[in-house]
Amino acid sequence: MYTLLSGLYKYMFQKDEYCILILGLDNAGKTTFLEQSKTRFNKQYKGMSLSKITTTVGLNIGTVDVGKTRLMFWDLGGQEELQSLWDKYYAECHGVIYVIDSTDEERLSESKQAFEKVVASEALDGVPILVLANKQDVETCLSIPDIKTAFSDCTCKIGRRDCLTQACSALTGKGVREGIEWMVKCVVRNVHRPPRQRDIT
Repeated sequence: MYTLLSGLYKYMFQKDEYCILILGLDNAGKTTFLEQSKTRFNKQYKGMSLSKITTTVGLNIGTVDVGKTRLMFWDLGGQEELQSLWDKYYAECHGVIYVIDSTDEERLSESKQAFEKVVASEALDGVPILVLANKQDVETCLSIPDIKTAFSDCTCKIGRRDCLTQACSALTGKGVREGIEWMVKCVVRNVHRPPRQRDIT
């Protein structure tokens, strides 16, 4: 009887957990995106003031529940000296969210170089990647076509995996829910599919 009740409890309440890395250069808006995600999906979460968010040194951890799925986010610092630590987390992750500051054209090539290293890693082979063109609420920002053109050289390294480039404003929350829901769909689907057989979307 206990086994039956235990199994029923797990079926009803236990969530499947997936680890998602949030990567990108410093000041791209990674932590603001994480805070918006927690606020939008966790009803009890009050959140910190977005104006008080500072550059991450090390990492921030947060969880978001979407239906029966729980995403555990690791928001890693994006300073150049911290990027060398990113690959220490690759083996444990099920998805990557790469955040680009679309108002910072001067550092776009630097962001592209960091992204190239991410997609080239064998440890992330087949892992879905959501590329967020953040700060789209700013009039002078680069458009999605501009960013796709700048990152076009990376396409061949993406391989056969789910990959989406999406407009986002972590500050206003635009695109946050859509991005999270897309990631949930991908990581859940990938659990039931063999590696190296994933599609580019």
